[in-house]
Formats: sequence, C-alpha cells, structure tokens
Amino acid sequence: MRLKAILTFGAIGLLVGAALILYINITASKSFSVDGLVLNEADPINGSYVYLAAGCNSCHISEEDPKKGYLAGGQKFETNFGTFVAPNISNSNLYGIGNWDFKDFYGAVKLGQNPEGNHYFPAFPFTSYSRMTDQDIADLWGFWQTLPSVDLPSGKHEVSFPFNIRRNLGIWKTLYLQDSFMDEKNDRATYLVEALGHCAECHTPRDAIGGLKSSQWMHGAKNPSGKGTVPSIHPKDLGWSREEIVEYLSSGFTPNFDVVGGAMASVIENTSKLELSDRILISDYLLRLGDK
Repeated sequence: MRLKAILTFGAIGLLVGAALILYINITASKSFSVDGLVLNEADPINGSYVYLAAGCNSCHISEEDPKKGYLAGGQKFETNFGTFVAPNISNSNLYGIGNWDFKDFYGAVKLGQNPEGNHYFPAFPFTSYSRMTDQDIADLWGFWQTLPSVDLPSGKHEVSFPFNIRRNLGIWKTLYLQDSFMDEKNDRATYLVEALGHCAECHTPRDAIGGLKSSQWMHGAKNPSGKGTVPSIHPKDLGWSREEIVEYLSSGFTPNFDVVGGAMASVIENTSKLELSDRILISDYLLRLGDK
C-alpha cells in the first residue's frame, strides 16, 4: 500500500509538473527578431495612409481635449471583463512610446505584446493588425515618428481577477491569434477590411471568453458595454447596394438619409479620406459575404 501511495503521488506530481511546464510555454511571450525582415526604406506617406485605414486615432485620441490630447489615450471601453482604458501612444518619452524602437512597435502590432514581453489585452485589436504586412508596419512606424508628443499619463484598466492576469492571455492568443484571413480571396479588399479596418472586431459577436464567432462573421454583435448593439453589416441584413455602401463610407449618410453617429463617426472620418478605389473595395468585400 505504501508503494502504491508513493507511485500515486509521484504520478500526480508528474502531471502537475507537466501541466505547469505546458502553461509556462503556452502563456510566455514570443521571442522574435526584425533583423531578417525584407523591408524597403520606410515610406511615411504610405504610413500616414495606413494610419488612416487602421483608425489608430479613433481609440487613442483624448475625448476631453482632442487637439491637445492627440494619441494621449483616455477613452474607456466597458466590457464584460472590465473597463479598458486606451493608453497614451504618442511620442512622449515619459508617458507614451517615445522610447520605443521599431522592434518594440512591431511586437505590439504583430504579436500583441509590449517591449517587456507582457501580453496586451485584446481590447487592442492586434488579432486583426497581426495580419498587416511587414512593410506597412515599417511605413506606419516611419509616419509615427512625425507625430507629436503629449505628456499625459495613461489611465489604468479596471479589470478584475482572473481576467487581469495578462499571462493567461497567452492561452487566449493560442486560440484566436491566427495568420489566415476569413476571406479566401485574400486580396486588397480582404486586407482593408480584415487587417487594417478590423471591422469584425465590432461587427462580429464574441464567445464567452471574447473570441470572435467566425460562423457569424459581420452579423452584428452586442455592444461590449451592454448598452445596445453593433449592427450587422452582412449584405443579407444590410441590404445596401455597392453605391450606397461607398456613399456611407464617404459621407456618413445612409440610404434612408440618416447620418452616422457614435463611435462609427470617427471611422467614417477616416474612410472618407481613403482613395475612392479602396472604399469601393471595402464595399465589394461586404457584398461578396452574401455569396457564402
């Protein structure tokens, strides 16, 4: 009996140890290098266009003082997991990312982790941005160097246990941080919507642990704050023509002569500045969802 007990406890110990090693491996940040990336010299002009298409300012501009608080953060996003606060991502050395280099920036956008190797909460849509091309990230970083510095401290997230344990996000990333696109065509239209525009982050419902439900792609979702819903933009629900979608992305006016409001207003402010050809591609992407 004594030998049996020893063997039992030994087996339990091995299982616990194996589970701990597996947890450490899965939840650890990713080691990476940018030295081997094949990149052209950064193009800040293209970077400014990527900046618009990706909507970086929409979440990180200060609500209290948009002109003074450019990229200073502070906007609050209420969810079932807690309240997330957009951080200062200006070029402030003290409060922003002024001390970052390209590798730090690349790790944030592509892998969703900070320079210290801590995981970002997926309120930051890195699951979409991770599909950005390396060159676009380099160009975006080149443009970022031209942006102002704002010395305002970032607010703190209000997230309760166990969701505040960032290490656990490594498990979440294993489940939801994917390289592939939903749209098999994988053309520029796909890139604009699924990577840069990250439209699905708001317009697709999420499961119990915050992952996008791919089976209901773009069919609308509950507002993360619990107040109202984000509408479906799937063509079977939207019912708009190509011209009507393009007009909405250009002016914010719907076919019913309503005008965009809420958080979508800042999105339209950005899409209205994109090339007409890209607004047409976005509409084409949405319309072809109806073929699936």
